[in-house]
Amino acid sequence: MPAAILSDGGRHPVEQAASANGLFDSALAGQVKDSAQQIWLAGMGAFAKAQAEGRQVFEALVKEGANLQKKTQSAAEERIGEVTNRMSSMAGDVSSRAGQQWDKLESIFEERTAKAMKRLGVPSAKDVAELSARIDELAAKMTKLARSTAKRAETGTARTTGATRTAARRAPRRAA
Repeated sequence: MPAAILSDGGRHPVEQAASANGLFDSALAGQVKDSAQQIWLAGMGAFAKAQAEGRQVFEALVKEGANLQKKTQSAAEERIGEVTNRMSSMAGDVSSRAGQQWDKLESIFEERTAKAMKRLGVPSAKDVAELSARIDELAAKMTKLARSTAKRAETGTARTTGATRTAARRAPRRAA
């Protein structure tokens, strides 16, 4: 063994192994330390890049969201307009149908009321109008008759007086 130590520069193989392990440990520790440092720096770079790009991405997302909101809002307004038009049309149809039904109901009510009043002997509006026209016609005839009677009476008084005188003159002759 002394020869091995001498040929190796005076170191013992166990010492050489311990010394090699120390070198290996320190080289490995240095590599791990360098790798950890690189990983840390890569993480910091990624964080900084994400932070810088994050603002840009955030602003882009806000713009896209605003555009999407405009599109959605215009589509919703268009749909609301369509629905409003449909509802107005349906309301108009329902209103006209209701009006037609109301007119039918009203005419049925009028017919039944007229029949009931006729059974009770109550004159209709048409009957009252006819009677009123007849009364007006009779009133006109009465006025005309009264005027002609008044004219006859005026002229007839003179005649009657003359006729009375003539009859009075003739009367004594008959008696004689």
